[in-house]
Amino acid sequence: MYKMATHLMTLLLFILYYTEAYSGSKEFNTEFLHDWPTQPSTLNGPYFDVSGMPANVTGLVGKTVYLVCKVKNLGNRTVSWVRHRDIHLLTVGRYTYTSDQRFEAMHSPHTEEWTLRIRNAQKRDTGIYECQISTTPPIGQPAYLSVVEPITEILGGPDLFLNKGSTINLTCIVRFAPEPSPTLSWAHNRETINFDSPRGGISLVTEKGVLTTSRLLVQNAMQSDSGVYTCDPSNANPTSVRVHILNDDKD
Repeated sequence: MYKMATHLMTLLLFILYYTEAYSGSKEFNTEFLHDWPTQPSTLNGPYFDVSGMPANVTGLVGKTVYLVCKVKNLGNRTVSWVRHRDIHLLTVGRYTYTSDQRFEAMHSPHTEEWTLRIRNAQKRDTGIYECQISTTPPIGQPAYLSVVEPITEILGGPDLFLNKGSTINLTCIVRFAPEPSPTLSWAHNRETINFDSPRGGISLVTEKGVLTTSRLLVQNAMQSDSGVYTCDPSNANPTSVRVHILNDDKD
């Protein structure tokens, strides 16, 4: 009975300390880790392989997100994932402890990776998740998950007014995509623009990176070039702008 009471007291103190340490905002990210070392006190103890654990992970709304925890020398310890927003225990080992079926523990036997999979990620899932090893006291390594929805924008919209004979210059920017858009197409009045059409004078320059930028140029604008232009990336929502071609007063 004495031994059990001691264990219960230790657990209670841990919960109280844990709650107090994380009751603030993101400040725990430094203060907490100073008090809870992420490296073993002995050469044989478990520790995190932080080289394979990104501190910041970006996920896309509606897609699956993977938070990977790599632990060496685990021995007979267990690995857990905890969500800091509500101090909710999500997984222990290969078992999932949440009614939200989007969350799932993943682990292949004889490997060092303990992964938290989040299906159909939502913006509300943004926050800090910590991988913990059941040492005494427990040690943890946090990861900050940002769940974003890509934004597609055509600069200068929603309406552009240009003189007849000028150059239509439309710049489409895709922000917050987890990777550059594999394809990006343009349409004029719902018809995909043909850059080899007899009209000529139409060109496209696309640069892929953290921001995907696509610039559509239509030279010597005429009345038939008026209408709705749509930028449609393959991994984000499309967006449109209406172009108005004005007659030159000198004509």
